[in-house]
Amino acid sequence: MKMKTGAEERRRFTIPKEDWGPGPWQDEPDHVNFTTNAGLPGLCHRNSTGVWCGYVAVPPGHPAHGMGYDEIDGDISVHGGLTYADRCQGDICHVPAPGEPDDVWWFGFDCAHCWDVSPGTDALMKKLGSEEPNVRRLDDRTMYRDLAYVRAECESLAAQLAAITARPER
Repeated sequence: MKMKTGAEERRRFTIPKEDWGPGPWQDEPDHVNFTTNAGLPGLCHRNSTGVWCGYVAVPPGHPAHGMGYDEIDGDISVHGGLTYADRCQGDICHVPAPGEPDDVWWFGFDCAHCWDVSPGTDALMKKLGSEEPNVRRLDDRTMYRDLAYVRAECESLAAQLAAITARPER
């Protein structure tokens, strides 16, 4: 999936990564706000362990607005399942586009699951003297989930959230 670029996308570099060693994370930003193809606000944010987290917001009036991630998780298919639901706060927020509400409700997932590489954690373990920073690297399924992957998962999440037309069963 081709990533949109332009006025609707805003990127920030905020995390020092010099200790993480070489990898795609060195050239990636750490925070990207965008509008999904479904028209919902999207956000990719790297946490302090070096993994990406992806978020999509629904506006007031959406059937899932205000629900916990565990209340709709069975209805959503995204990397590792939903792990977050809350209003705008801290890094999980956006600057609303003209005409867009600021009282949105974010649903998110993270890429810190089995076989996901966490470059910040790996660097810390190496600094603490571990010869094998990430035990998950012993398996050939291990991989770093990059920005393009997380962006595509956000697009999928947005399409699934946009398709919810009635309040999911609790």
